[in-house]
Amino acid sequence: MQLIEVPESELFFIRSIEFREETIYFIVIDRFADGDPNNDEGPNPALYDPTRQHWGKYWGGDLQGVIDKLDYLQGLGVTAIWLSPLFEQVEDMEQSAAMHGYWTKDFKRINRRFIAKGEANSLNEETVFDTLIAALKKRGMKLILDIVCNHSSPDINGQKGKLYDDGVLIADFYNDTRNWYYHNPAITDWNDEYQLLYYEMMGLATFNEKNCEYRQYIKEAIKQWLDKGVDALRIDTVKHMPVWFWQEFLTDLKTHKPELFSFGEWGFSNPHDGKSPKFANDTGMAIVDFGLCSAIREAIALNQPGGFYRVQAIFDCDHYYNSATELVTFVDNHDMPRFLSLNGNWDKLELAIVLIMTSRGIPCIYYGTEQYLHNDTNGGNDPYNRPMMEYWDTNTDLYQMVGKLSQLRQNNSAVSRGSHQPKYVSENIYAYLRRYRENRCLVVMNKGYATTINLENPELPDGNYTCLITGRTFTVQNNYLGGLYLGENECLVLSCTGKPLEGKMLVRAQLNGVQTKPGETIVVTGDCPELGNWDIDKAYGLEYINQNTWFGEIPFNESAGKAIAYKYAVISPWAEPRRENIQSRRWILAHQGVVKWRDRYQY
Repeated sequence: MQLIEVPESELFFIRSIEFREETIYFIVIDRFADGDPNNDEGPNPALYDPTRQHWGKYWGGDLQGVIDKLDYLQGLGVTAIWLSPLFEQVEDMEQSAAMHGYWTKDFKRINRRFIAKGEANSLNEETVFDTLIAALKKRGMKLILDIVCNHSSPDINGQKGKLYDDGVLIADFYNDTRNWYYHNPAITDWNDEYQLLYYEMMGLATFNEKNCEYRQYIKEAIKQWLDKGVDALRIDTVKHMPVWFWQEFLTDLKTHKPELFSFGEWGFSNPHDGKSPKFANDTGMAIVDFGLCSAIREAIALNQPGGFYRVQAIFDCDHYYNSATELVTFVDNHDMPRFLSLNGNWDKLELAIVLIMTSRGIPCIYYGTEQYLHNDTNGGNDPYNRPMMEYWDTNTDLYQMVGKLSQLRQNNSAVSRGSHQPKYVSENIYAYLRRYRENRCLVVMNKGYATTINLENPELPDGNYTCLITGRTFTVQNNYLGGLYLGENECLVLSCTGKPLEGKMLVRAQLNGVQTKPGETIVVTGDCPELGNWDIDKAYGLEYINQNTWFGEIPFNESAGKAIAYKYAVISPWAEPRRENIQSRRWILAHQGVVKWRDRYQY
């Protein structure tokens, strides 16, 4: 018998994407850049407005336009691009066309308006989309595909929910012989969970996720996009489908592509609602952080009472989530007025951007923010929050600032993975420390009049620090930063980094659900040298992130390529170590790579 050697990459999962280091840039494709004027009219020229005065029509942005601007985006510090949905859309309109991308006609075909004229738009064919993927990979950038599993299209000129499988009609809301859709009335009570799950949202044909044929179709379609080179998914309207569907959907997709990262839109989520953190924990899907967005807009843009206390109140709830450091943070998007429509002060916007770039979570910049893009018609509400990108100035203060802070996120793991600790909070002043191992980042911002403060115990090593934003130099002596002058709407960012961890195999271990007291720590103990060979005094220590999360990166060298056993223990200065009450966990380490352990402490 001839033995066939199978590559290790096919036997073991050896790579986890660490999305917490990314800086996301969200592009509404039609409104970003027109790189190929030949495709502007599309299949139905009546839906294209060359004057760009009809806000519901297409204005010409396409994938070639994104490709043309990749150097600009890379200079901005963007490492991951989130594109509005690329699927083939309904080519008709009433008040609006489907330029936004959420009225899908065929999940296995690309919107013809975004590719070259004459190109076949089936995913089985080569298009400019493949050119974009290649260009992104060359630059080390990632692509996030925006998907919607809840619905297809509304009634437009007597047709509703006509769905195709690579050009073949498979479902029709008005002739639903195979039960692909729910046929319920519109949602009237947005607090009624049954209505949220099974009723119609804004007249959109709502899929029946109980139908196995539908589930098979949507999973097959998204897998095709993943095979094309998509790195991550942004998932629309997640609270309108049951948890079991998302658990099955993501399980199948991660079996297909284990390193897949995903985040969902739980509309207007807030940690206090109880439902959105539970959804994130139960599905393993990160969510978009509406709670922090609202607090930042209230505190900085609207100058509401409470100021920065509102922001810190959100961070105080991070323990509700298993992975608060993976929440996707933002200050505006395509469904709300832009920040500058609330407050036209550019300095205020810069404060808000510094906050999401340096606090916990994965920051997402809405296209054009770095150029102070906004349109205030009707208060900047939809569709006026989606103006055409006009300028590409690489010298704006915000463009330069985002670039510096994106580099900081990649170089200082305290910013991407560490704890978030308030050091000074008032109505107008906010100081916080990001900390992980030897890495530190201290951020101080003032949204009010010029003032001077003292920071005791900033937890920075003694020495001189140069602010990444202002270039000013500050001295920490005896763990004290005194006489700290803050100008009006000024922000300071001070950073120091330790040596990066190195190992043949790197495990990023995260533990949730353990109750500790101040002074207690968590360790990982196991049957290998890196974990102390069960000697609790030589076990590997984790870092405190919040009340629900401990985290640490464990380098494996001697044990790389071997099977190991491990468990967690609580180390107390006044009592015996408390080990998990389970048989040991087991893991087979590959010879090299990066993986994540996501465990819950067992009492």
